[in-house]
Amino acid sequence: MARISEERMQKALQQLETISPEDHAKVKALAEIVKPLRSVLFKTPDDYGMKGWRDIYFQSDDGTPLEGWYIPATGGESDRLIIFNHALPMCRAGFPGHLGEPWSRFDAVEIDFVIQMKHLADAGYNVLAYDIRNHGNSSAANGGLSGIGRWEWRDCVGVKKYVDAHPTLGRMKVGLYSQCMGGNSQYEAICRRPELFANVLCMCSPLVVSMAAIFSAFSEIQGVSDYQELIDLELLKMGAFVAAEMTPQLFASGVTMPVLMVQVRNDSWTRNPEDAQKTFDLLGSDEKQLLWIENTTRRFKDGYNYFGRYPEKILPFFEEHMSRAPAIATSQRKGARAAEAGRSS
Repeated sequence: MARISEERMQKALQQLETISPEDHAKVKALAEIVKPLRSVLFKTPDDYGMKGWRDIYFQSDDGTPLEGWYIPATGGESDRLIIFNHALPMCRAGFPGHLGEPWSRFDAVEIDFVIQMKHLADAGYNVLAYDIRNHGNSSAANGGLSGIGRWEWRDCVGVKKYVDAHPTLGRMKVGLYSQCMGGNSQYEAICRRPELFANVLCMCSPLVVSMAAIFSAFSEIQGVSDYQELIDLELLKMGAFVAAEMTPQLFASGVTMPVLMVQVRNDSWTRNPEDAQKTFDLLGSDEKQLLWIENTTRRFKDGYNYFGRYPEKILPFFEEHMSRAPAIATSQRKGARAAEAGRSS
């Protein structure tokens, strides 16, 4: 399948000839969302008194060096592990918009993932949290660009291989907390390597998103909504994936484990409820729930901080599914077939 259809390419080239310099600058800035701004580790587990944690490092499936934390459950290591990842342009600690520029230019809010890890540890879960490539303290790859999952799935594979090969972690029950870009990445990893994730008991999947929906919403805010084709051309010129290639919907049917999806219903930065509902409907899971965050339009402030504020909305899902005995889910194998359409990209 062509990266961009001939009709779409011709329209993009026409737009390039007629767009004003001011609007072209806005289009380029939108495309550059996929050049992630690195967030710093502004908090550690020490900020919440968590004990026995340590820095860890391992490789992605393609060899990219990744860094993270291992945090044992409060009161002592348990037999249950949550693998925790993050969104763009964040890191395992969250997002330091409250520290000012350059992060505040994106959104001047603090997003705290460490308090979420504290909630998990207090509930009896060990936590492995890691920085995805080009984020936090993990290494650069792919020219510093994000594929919103299309390269980062390899990191999800790498961390699962690390867990499986570890003498202690490899004996634990495993669940996933996979957010936004990290969730998109996880969907593709499950589709491409279903046998690797067949023993995972469940996944909480907050704020997964299609980039076409992001570009549509942001371009409307910027007054350049007529230039979706030109956004694709600018992405292609950067060496990035085009909008239609960056969506969890390509891989959702291969995800068959129990899933709790969390979404901001009236998210002003995407096209919800339509985009989220479509992804949810495509999930191959027999057990799936969609939790809508209501009475806000703020994806950063209220979406990513939701678990930190309302752990009682998330923890029962893990408690229900992580208490089960691990089993090889043979239905996961259909994920390989579901991924076939996206592999050529």
